Amino acid sequence: MDYQSLSSLTAMFFAQAARLDERPLLWRKESGQWRSLSWRQVAQAVRHMAQGLRAAGLQEGERVLLVSESRPEWLIADLAIMAAGGITVPAYTTNTAADHLHLLNNSGAAMAIVSSRALVERVIHAGLKAEHPPLLVVIEDLALRQNPGLEVRHWSDLMAQGAAADPQPLPEAARGDTACIIYTSGTGGAPKGVMLSHGAILSNCQGAHRLLEEIGLADNEIFLSFLPLSHAYEHTAGQFFPLSIGAQIYYAEGLEQLAANMAEVRPTIMTAVPRLYEMIRARVLKGVAKSGGLKAWLFQRALLQGGRAAEGRLPLPARLENALLDRLVRRKVAARFGGRLKALVSGGAPLNYDVGLFFTALGVRILQGYGQTEAAPLISCNPPRRVKLRSVGPAVPGVELKIAADGETCVRGELVMQGYWNDAQATRAVLRDGWLHTGDIGHLDEDGYIHITDRKKDILVNSGGDNVSPQRIEGLLTLQPEIAQAMAFGDRRPHLVALLVPDADEAAAWAAARGLPAALGALIENRDFRAHLGQAVDRVNRALPQHERIRRFLLIADPFTVDNGMSTPTLKIRRHVITARYGEALNALYASPP
Repeated sequence: MDYQSLSSLTAMFFAQAARLDERPLLWRKESGQWRSLSWRQVAQAVRHMAQGLRAAGLQEGERVLLVSESRPEWLIADLAIMAAGGITVPAYTTNTAADHLHLLNNSGAAMAIVSSRALVERVIHAGLKAEHPPLLVVIEDLALRQNPGLEVRHWSDLMAQGAAADPQPLPEAARGDTACIIYTSGTGGAPKGVMLSHGAILSNCQGAHRLLEEIGLADNEIFLSFLPLSHAYEHTAGQFFPLSIGAQIYYAEGLEQLAANMAEVRPTIMTAVPRLYEMIRARVLKGVAKSGGLKAWLFQRALLQGGRAAEGRLPLPARLENALLDRLVRRKVAARFGGRLKALVSGGAPLNYDVGLFFTALGVRILQGYGQTEAAPLISCNPPRRVKLRSVGPAVPGVELKIAADGETCVRGELVMQGYWNDAQATRAVLRDGWLHTGDIGHLDEDGYIHITDRKKDILVNSGGDNVSPQRIEGLLTLQPEIAQAMAFGDRRPHLVALLVPDADEAAAWAAARGLPAALGALIENRDFRAHLGQAVDRVNRALPQHERIRRFLLIADPFTVDNGMSTPTLKIRRHVITARYGEALNALYASPP
């Protein structure tokens, strides 16, 4: 595809639909069976819904909130909003009513498209309080017996209205027009609306295509979409990039069904955040340890020799053993992922080196990339045949990059956002002379690969003046089987302490072996259990310099979740929220010497 000649995302989609016609595009599982919609069917649905939205009053430039699980209607709604001249405002399904109210008021959304009864209640609560109550479009039949106080239209009715209307020319967007406003997930405060142009996302798609073409991209690529489409990462990498290469998209059923979906769908490319890969690694290791015997021994040999090979230090005898392990171990691992996986792509947060090495050693190509919502979001990624696991790769084509004097990573190009919606002050703070100041500290190696060390604002500076990267330490802590989640703490303090959430399964096994109740609330008060967690912390400390070691820790039973506001939907911790809740207890750890 000639990306530079495309005027908009909708023009790209309709061109692909005309070319691919009856070939399958979108897949969902219904009654235990995967069922597809063809390119022609999806294109027709997009046109009809766009006409229906226009008939319902949507004007060019108006915003439409989109609240839905990942499903075919999400993509259809997104493209229909753009085709009708509107601007999509994706929202997480985990949003509270207060979150939705912020998005409605901040964006001034004229409409809200919501998928199901399970999600609509919070949107209605928000809509009734909004400065300008939106028209509500519901995808599923809500079986309402009373008007909820907002004007409600049904998806099927708008679709039928659009199909029956005399076809009207739809607005034609330009590359520089705003396609969507994606609100940041709010790790550091209230979400800001990032305005992304059609050209920014198309530029990302072109960069991804040039990056992955060396592994042989084709029209028959299979994507398994798992992350929320409301996240910029999945919105581009899991929706528009597949559309741009004529791929098929399967919508995963959820985390618990993900392994089964992989085996059924047999994806060729999959994108996810590091936390998912950490969870897969932990589950695999637990399963291998439980199986024991020869199987476990062979698996550990595959990890050992594969890891050495990845680091370029495998002598000839070991190479022969490693080749044999391809047949005995890695072929079976590949089958677990469907057998035709070309690449796993990791983004959204730093990937721990040990996690990347684990997959690489097992013959599963994992490509760590880097980006942020303000860059649509792709900035860099490891190329498939020249992977450096400790880096996030070189800038993808079309991205100009520099490292500022203070180490901040800055980027320029068509991918950069137009600004924050209705927030000129915040825009000026990060967009200066055309350069996006990412807030990430990094450096370039001799090959131009980017190494991100931390968030500029998240760096801890202890009372001795040492700079500490909390994300790196937290990553090492959560790789320990005993620890599920962690937050390092100690800015302007003499040493670091940590807040730890024990792994529930590991804790239950420890308790069962000692005839104790498995409830975490009780276990965290148990002196022996605390000592058990302390051993995990000690293992991490042995690999750290003195100023990065955790001297004391606090155990809590409640995990960091989206529901309690301490985690984003992409599983990044919200440091300011956690500190507000547990800061007093963490500060108390400094009351006596460690």
